[in-house]
Amino acid sequence: MADMFLEKFRSLVPKYLEDQWNEADGLSAGELADGLAEAKVKIPFVLEEFYLALGNNDDFMEAYHYFFDPEELEIEDGYLLFLEDEEEKFVWGFKQSQLEVPDPIVYRRNNAKGNWVSEEGTFSEFTLDMFAWVFEELAAELED
Repeated sequence: MADMFLEKFRSLVPKYLEDQWNEADGLSAGELADGLAEAKVKIPFVLEEFYLALGNNDDFMEAYHYFFDPEELEIEDGYLLFLEDEEEKFVWGFKQSQLEVPDPIVYRRNNAKGNWVSEEGTFSEFTLDMFAWVFEELAAELED
């Protein structure tokens, strides 16, 4: 499959960090394969390209929310978990039945209640919107 999302994710580095993207920002294909083998999970294409573009960049991997490293990915409640908020109140994932979809819909679980709700957007939409919000918040904090 051609690179569908890789350049879009790479473009976030100059957009928000005012720096050029370089290979050190992402995981290598080997590092990603090793992590997924350890976790024993398959991931959607979009998440693979996210890790290849930004998987080593803490400014994105730990921006208010924490993206799981590939070896930390797990299936729970029929969802592949990939993101958690810093207070561990919510976790985000994909329906396990949708992992073959290149850019699946994202769902959020309230950890206290255990219920899952749709974010009504695909991973690429959700992630790009989330980073826009995060970096707007950071810019506002720096101005105060």
